[in-house]
Amino acid sequence: MARGYFITLEGGEGAGKSTQAARLADRIAALGRQVVRTREPGGSPGAEAIRALLVTGAADRWSPISETLLMYAARSDHIERVIAPALERGDVVVCDRYADSTRAYQGAGGGAPPSLIEGLEEAVLGAARPDLTLILDLPVEAGLARTASRPSAETRFEARDLAFHGRIRETFRSLARAEPGRCLVIDAAADADAVAAAIWVVIGPRLGERPRLP
Repeated sequence: MARGYFITLEGGEGAGKSTQAARLADRIAALGRQVVRTREPGGSPGAEAIRALLVTGAADRWSPISETLLMYAARSDHIERVIAPALERGDVVVCDRYADSTRAYQGAGGGAPPSLIEGLEEAVLGAARPDLTLILDLPVEAGLARTASRPSAETRFEARDLAFHGRIRETFRSLARAEPGRCLVIDAAADADAVAAAIWVVIGPRLGERPRLP
């Protein structure tokens, strides 16, 4: 059986990744494909338990290195129990955040050593690397304004200062420039329907949707 297709959605706070991941998964399923929609940190029972440690509490609850190790502990379980089996079955996996978020948040944002992150990627990811990464991009202030209006206890990262979030945005944009074959930047400042349409222009043909005749 052919390997499935792995799509990740990345971006800063308030970029609309969760909304777009859900819409994208529904649209792919409408093509008759088997879809697994998941998220990070989390996605498996063990990883969800670690998520609770990462996204709640004070902003300085963990050092950058401790935070990176927790992220990769969650990711390892997620890959073993959810992502790798789905790809082996030939499913399409749509994941809200993945390894690029560690580079951005714990690396550029928090200051974890690049060598640590690179070593963990090599040890943990294996073949579970994205075929396509959609980077939902919008100004930091706009994204944080969106999150401020949402009731949630998961505010540990949103509580960091603007400089932290600015580094995250620039890291995602740098990744897109460095890996144009994998990464595509989507303007997330548009309304949800427009963003979904822009995403589908890219995804549809890759998953075999036939273009409509005029």
